[in-house]
Amino acid sequence: MLSSGTSLVDSHCHLDFPDFNDDLPEVVDRAITHGVTRMVTIATSLSAEPVARTLADTYTPVFFAVGTHPHRVAQAPMATVDELLQVAQHPKMVAIGESGLDYHYTRDLAALQETSLRIHAEAARLSGLPLIIHARDADTDMARILADEHCKGTFDCVMHCFSSSAELADAAIELGFYLSMSGIVTFRNSGPLRSIFARVPSDRILVETDAPYLAPVPYRGKRNEPARTVHTAAVGAQLHGMSLDEFAALTTRNFDRLFAKANTRSIAA
Repeated sequence: MLSSGTSLVDSHCHLDFPDFNDDLPEVVDRAITHGVTRMVTIATSLSAEPVARTLADTYTPVFFAVGTHPHRVAQAPMATVDELLQVAQHPKMVAIGESGLDYHYTRDLAALQETSLRIHAEAARLSGLPLIIHARDADTDMARILADEHCKGTFDCVMHCFSSSAELADAAIELGFYLSMSGIVTFRNSGPLRSIFARVPSDRILVETDAPYLAPVPYRGKRNEPARTVHTAAVGAQLHGMSLDEFAALTTRNFDRLFAKANTRSIAA
């Protein structure tokens, strides 16, 4: 457990999902009790933005991001640059996305996903907000597109729930991006992923839950929630030879540097 006065940030969760309809106030309270003092909830389409915004307006520790998830590029109207910039004016809208490429289930949507990803990269450049990337089974195209977009003008970025190859990790770090560690690193068969995170520069690591998904050990298979960020952070601390408190403080500083807009507000439990 974290020491008193030490805090963590859940940099990516989905508190607007139906999984939390019955007990969201308790979920937020449990997070705070476990030292998770800020959470970024992600709206996966523009149609979900009003709910995410309302959650951020209702709960002091909650911030939000908006984008068209790669799974949804053919299901919902694709967000435009202007629409994303308009939403970004809200004081608790702190990032663009998640956007990206996912060829595991939706390889047939690759062209649409690339178009959407480039839209989100442009919005990140113009807004000054970091881009949140979803990448699955698309390492080569992802590295190519991100490098190409970065050449057009720099932007900050986090590879959310990173579970891709060492090559994509290296490409992201070379661009100055961050990698976010999820509960996957606690799974028994995730040794290669732990090896990647062990050599990622410590000032480029964030932690997240991706709740309600990917609950860490010992909760694997159950609904995930922000309070469980601490279990992922404990593995990160071991990989980098730190105490849990030291790793929590480190990843919180990293979050504040990347999500600078979330660092401008006073967070009270």
